[in-house]
Amino acid sequence: MKTIRRLIYSEVLKSVGFVTLGFLCLFFFFDFVDELQSLGKDDALGYGVPQALLLVALLIPNHLYELLPIAVLIGTIFVMARLAQSSEYTILRTSGLGPWRALRTLLVLGIGFVFLTFAIGDYLTPAADRVSQLVQTRYKGIYSSSGSTGAWLKEKEGDKSYAVNVASISRDGSLANPRIFEFDDRGFLSGLTSAQSARITKDGEWHLSQVERQSYKTRGPADGARIEIVSMPSFTWPSSLTTEMVSVALLKPDRMSTAALFEYVRHLDANGQTAQRYEIEFWRKVFYPLSCLVMVVLALPFAYLHFRQSGITTYVFGGVMIGISFFLLNNVFGYIGNLGNWPPMLTSAAPGLIYSLMSLAAFGWLVIRR
Repeated sequence: MKTIRRLIYSEVLKSVGFVTLGFLCLFFFFDFVDELQSLGKDDALGYGVPQALLLVALLIPNHLYELLPIAVLIGTIFVMARLAQSSEYTILRTSGLGPWRALRTLLVLGIGFVFLTFAIGDYLTPAADRVSQLVQTRYKGIYSSSGSTGAWLKEKEGDKSYAVNVASISRDGSLANPRIFEFDDRGFLSGLTSAQSARITKDGEWHLSQVERQSYKTRGPADGARIEIVSMPSFTWPSSLTTEMVSVALLKPDRMSTAALFEYVRHLDANGQTAQRYEIEFWRKVFYPLSCLVMVVLALPFAYLHFRQSGITTYVFGGVMIGISFFLLNNVFGYIGNLGNWPPMLTSAAPGLIYSLMSLAAFGWLVIRR
């Protein structure tokens, strides 16, 4: 059995590696073409072809994390189908490789891919994203931003609460255009502090520059309501919001590690903010590596099919379609679950459960029954 396992493992690893390399080269080309539009801009500080190549190369870990389950499926299908086409798998079956032993053999290989996917998504991708931000800081002038509205955070202090909006973090580490909305104990807006920039110190203070403070005096008689506006060159606001929290809010959830997502979800829950989007992404991070196990089980029935000389291409193409459909369903469930307020754990686990049932049904029908 050691010889059989060595044969299957070596063939699957070579096939998966080849498929992964092909996908990564394709995405690298597309990303580089997309990045060419940033070359030569006035706000790009020395941003040229070498910097664009480096920035595109730093996207490879994220692509590898997303594509690895699909590559595992396609590579394993190709190996199983080729062994069946050449009648090698028939010889392996007569040598004692029964269906359940073959399933265990592929599951052990799948567990290895699970750990590899988890390591890439939790360690390599966040590290590459941090380096990518430094490259953009140095050559593009923008450290991080989150859409057109920036990032929103919430802070509580006694009976008062604050909603903080930050547009982006510039390359020198300062926060661009921060706005602090202050609410009283009744939940009414009582003040707004706007600044041109801000810096967060290690002792938990925000040092704002070019500040305008608006105080809304609405308590008391209606004819006495007024707005007081004060401009000042600087202002210090004590807060528990750290630079790391702001950076996390500005990052895309899919680029964060599992531990960072868990800590940020706890922060949102503690401040009464909705964490649906981040909870879904957290559970997706937990369940996504396990999809490699689903993929190897889906590929096993292809070893029990009978192929004509040119029929293997059709089945490999079918494997590609299955992989793409899994990738799309995984993303669609995340968006639908966020919009429909579905349970985060169920939303993230549903695609894997659906394809697990499909793989077990195919295994039972093609392998056990036939």
